[in-house]
Amino acid sequence: MRLLTVRHVTTYRYSAPVGLGEHHMMFRPREGHDLRLLSSNLVITPEPANIRWAHDVFDNALAVATFTGETRELRFDSLIRIELAETPEPDYRLAASAQSFPFAYSEADRPELVRAMQRRHPSDDVTLWAESFLDSQGRAPTMTLLRAMTLAIRRQFTYGHRHERGVQTPSETLRRGGGTCRDYAVFMIEAVRSLGLAARFVSGYIFVYEDDPATSGGGATHAWLQVYLPGAGWVDFDPTNSIVGNRNRSLIRVAVAWDPAHVLPLWGTFFGPANAFTGMDVTVTVTDETAPATPHVPEPTPLTA
Repeated sequence: MRLLTVRHVTTYRYSAPVGLGEHHMMFRPREGHDLRLLSSNLVITPEPANIRWAHDVFDNALAVATFTGETRELRFDSLIRIELAETPEPDYRLAASAQSFPFAYSEADRPELVRAMQRRHPSDDVTLWAESFLDSQGRAPTMTLLRAMTLAIRRQFTYGHRHERGVQTPSETLRRGGGTCRDYAVFMIEAVRSLGLAARFVSGYIFVYEDDPATSGGGATHAWLQVYLPGAGWVDFDPTNSIVGNRNRSLIRVAVAWDPAHVLPLWGTFFGPANAFTGMDVTVTVTDETAPATPHVPEPTPLTA
């Protein structure tokens, strides 16, 4: 097991006192067989008049805060401790019918996956890019296909930070040859959907190992995607870091949805002059608290005469 602490701090600054509307937060990870939440603490300054918890339509944990009075600064400080089950290699037990592409979802699954299969940005260029990973007959082993697409995005595109909200269209990412983690996720979602597969957007955090400086996405929230594969379920693919199946459990899922607009980590409103907002700071740190294994020191062998 690996014990991780995630601290996510967001600070909004205003040039004059402003009133605050509702603020919605998605900081709490999605628990499952591979992730257990040990503790969670959220400090908001100024202190909200009320905070309530709910689950959205995707069963993501959502906190809603309301405020009274005015302020020139608003700060959210989330601290969570989680336990991750480590798996050296993910287990892809795809159903026999899904091991080779193309395949069809079952009559039982297809109605539940319709929204996850629906393209949001139809374009021929993204479709052609996706089809380039198929053979002349339009076929490929399913995991080989998805792994190749995941690796190609990191190899072909240039990663960069962008603090402004919003996501590039997949065609724009392809034309520019680069983007952020959320741009990559949306691009690959559209690519796999163009092949008839179900995919969804994932927002969360990533743990960057000290001995792996090549990993991108640390220091901020992270984004990737999941593809639904019969027999294996929702499988993680992080095209920013060429991670397939969340090997070594570096991905920490917080929220999932059909598109990124529904899983913003934090959003809200304020009342005051339109130009009162002067900026924001966001910092995310993921720290490994796992106690190092105590080396076994053998008992000394007694000397014999």
